[in-house]
Amino acid sequence: MSEANSPRPSAMALQGVRVLDLSRVLAGPWCTQTLADLGADVIKVERPPGGGHPGGDDTRGWGPPYLKDRDGQDTAEAAYYLGANRNKRSIGVDIASPKGQALIRELALRADVVVENYKVGDLTRYGLDAPALRALNPRLVFCSVTGFGQTGPYRDRAGYDYAVQGLGGLMSVTGEADALPGGGPQKVGVAVADLFTGMYATVAILAALRHRDATGEGQVVDMALLDTQVAMLANLGANYLSTGQAPRRMGNAHQNIVPYQVFQASDGHLIVAVGNDGQFVKFCELLGVPELARDPRYATNAQRVRHREALVPLLAECIAARPRQHWLDAMEAAKVPGGAINDLAEVFEDPQVRHRGMVVPMAHPLSDALRVVASPMKLSGTPVAYRLPPPLLGQHTDEVLAELGHGPEAIAAWREEGVIA
Repeated sequence: MSEANSPRPSAMALQGVRVLDLSRVLAGPWCTQTLADLGADVIKVERPPGGGHPGGDDTRGWGPPYLKDRDGQDTAEAAYYLGANRNKRSIGVDIASPKGQALIRELALRADVVVENYKVGDLTRYGLDAPALRALNPRLVFCSVTGFGQTGPYRDRAGYDYAVQGLGGLMSVTGEADALPGGGPQKVGVAVADLFTGMYATVAILAALRHRDATGEGQVVDMALLDTQVAMLANLGANYLSTGQAPRRMGNAHQNIVPYQVFQASDGHLIVAVGNDGQFVKFCELLGVPELARDPRYATNAQRVRHREALVPLLAECIAARPRQHWLDAMEAAKVPGGAINDLAEVFEDPQVRHRGMVVPMAHPLSDALRVVASPMKLSGTPVAYRLPPPLLGQHTDEVLAELGHGPEAIAAWREEGVIA
């Protein structure tokens, strides 16, 4: 049995932690899904339908594709939403109404963490901002996720992953060089600024919880997509700060390592990822050109980087003469890093991906066909458990409000008034 399908553990790492999730779209929900996977009770607050809005997290409608029901017809649950909201409970609450705001304050009193991604100042209008909720619950860890943070000249701007990839420099180093066919800036194929921000937010929240447990004091976590994008430039940011020279786009090549890029074989592409000089010697041997590794222009990585324009065409000519699988087999035998370039159908059929249990079926109220991408976190003592499918809008409203002590009559009245869904 794979880890992903193992029985639910008796205890989970974040069991007993309650998260009030006021976020939507991706960065915030990615953070709260990670906390939920680790055992936190995440209550996702969504907008009730009304005023021409269908209600709920915007990503519920970001399709197709949509989840298929048991008759093979599209439901209203977009795959985008399903990918970031498992293990949560959904309640529909109108936070623009005084009664809805009062319910959020009740929930915050019992919460350990609040995660929100409203524009700066929006929650202040409702009395649900960090100072207001932490005055009620000083132990609260309050995490805000915005495009540009709570301070600075851009604080009032809306933040979107695509724009931040451009503004934060990632698109300046992604894509083929301008002079080449197809050259020009490219965004990454998934919303990496959102996803990295969600993961950094998770780490910051866990650190704040540890501090809270030691001192009794919560704190505010201020996460910005732009900050995260600048931080994740990693070695390229370090390169610029060391030299004052802005790195340029290099397509599939590496700024600091050669050969570390895509090559064309006779029947397709493959990746070569030579990470040190010993691997380069082995690579030249399997290509049948051992003399290249002895050439002083190419003997060390520093020299290969300086002379990449001369070296890479020589390697490319060798690789183009044989099929892709020939080189992949030879590289594996010689322990030279590299690999195929798979589409997603190939990814999910890959034997290693299957062995690691990276696809998990989950029961869903509307479908027997739901499968989700598993968490990559493999914990030996408190493994991730797939307890709840991505919830329907307001699926748990009655349940959560009953836990607060509200009876059926009050809940029915609030629903009639449009306060809840």
